[in-house]
Amino acid sequence: MNDQNGFDSSGVYHYNYSVQPSDPWEQGRQTPTPPPQPPKKKGGAGKIVALVLCCALVGGGAGVGGAAAYSALTSTPQGETTIYRNEVDPTAVKVRQVDGLTPMSLAEINAAYADSSVCISVQAVVRQGYYQYETSGAGSGFIISQDGYIVTNYHVIDGATAIKVTLNNGETYDAKLVGGEELNDVAVLKIDGITGLKPVVLGDSDDLVVGETVCTIGNALGTLSFSMTSGAVSATGRSVTMSDGTVMNMIQTDCTINSGNSGGPLFDSYGRVVGITSAKLSNNGQSSQATIEGIGFAIPINDVIGIITDYMQYGYVTGRPSMGIQVATVEDQHRQLFGWPAGVYVNSVEEGSCAQAAGLKQGDIITRLGDTEVATVNELSSAKNHYKAGEAAQLTVYRAGEEITLTIVFDEQENNTQASGGQTAPQDPAAQPTASGNYGGQYPYGGYGDDEYFNNNPFSGFPWNYFFGW
Repeated sequence: MNDQNGFDSSGVYHYNYSVQPSDPWEQGRQTPTPPPQPPKKKGGAGKIVALVLCCALVGGGAGVGGAAAYSALTSTPQGETTIYRNEVDPTAVKVRQVDGLTPMSLAEINAAYADSSVCISVQAVVRQGYYQYETSGAGSGFIISQDGYIVTNYHVIDGATAIKVTLNNGETYDAKLVGGEELNDVAVLKIDGITGLKPVVLGDSDDLVVGETVCTIGNALGTLSFSMTSGAVSATGRSVTMSDGTVMNMIQTDCTINSGNSGGPLFDSYGRVVGITSAKLSNNGQSSQATIEGIGFAIPINDVIGIITDYMQYGYVTGRPSMGIQVATVEDQHRQLFGWPAGVYVNSVEEGSCAQAAGLKQGDIITRLGDTEVATVNELSSAKNHYKAGEAAQLTVYRAGEEITLTIVFDEQENNTQASGGQTAPQDPAAQPTASGNYGGQYPYGGYGDDEYFNNNPFSGFPWNYFFGW
């Protein structure tokens, strides 16, 4: 016997079938009536748990929706989906004048000085043996005066036959090189016929501290123009070997500085330019133009501001020291062969120069300038440039097996040698051969007896150095 719900005394449910005559497709087909659910026990615990979970979900959702700009999706009984968006007012960045006293956000620095940054593109002719071809390059720079003076790295424009500068508004101008030098990797360009540009504000790079926030705006990779990156000062006073072997004082930062950023401004947290970014570095002595992740470098503005202003005022750097000599690095094989110390060999001394007045002679080997030991041409160059014309320094010289000390008062370097960092063009340093076929004077890198080939091709003998005029 079934109860009113269809269950018999043993708990088995018996189905009732009926035919739906209203649907012609269903006529003759019996459709089972779904069984009712068995009666459930009444209890409050489940309802309480469900209520608590529901409240938690609603409360959590309300919290997330209040904090985020994009809320969760909800479905209505009709199957529609509603999206809730938190409408906020857009952030307005005010352009304000840098006063050197008020810290600025990165957005404020970018708004204030994006128009002071420039992208630089160059065309150059490269010669390799008998062949030559045209190449192009890109870099960054920044405006330093309203009438169109621009600062960048020397290696950005080195060898350029044409230089173009693009402003943030998209306008492009031809630029000319006012002056520059490889030694400090700095150059000054000029755009003619334009006024009213917005120059940067210069800061004091000596005030930088490790951990201070810095940023740069530049032409990253030569294609991503006016990109801003930021980071912190990782170290100051860092000696870095550049790809050409020059040792330079640098600011180290984890601010991303890629190829194309070279020559751009490095801003401190007050919006002042404290450095010139440079991607020209050497990794463990290997030449590289690629930056290392997390390590970037910039030239301290205090190290080059005098050079920049001299180029702007005079077209050359005043007070640059000169010694009036041509020199070469003493290589290891020469030291072993002749018993010489490490140092810089003096190939010639200019008539009337400060070197001649100091008593320096051809064949001398300079081993120390002031308190700095020198074993290479670059080390002597770096030590010399700590002095100015008219200042005196002590030279330690190896001569004929003895060590002597001389006092030199530096001359002022002539303008026509500064663009290449004080280096003259490579030349044959040898004197005229004597009757025996060897080169005369004290210069040791001579020919070999009467062998005409070696006498006429000195580069096939010992590994030859280029000689640099100071």
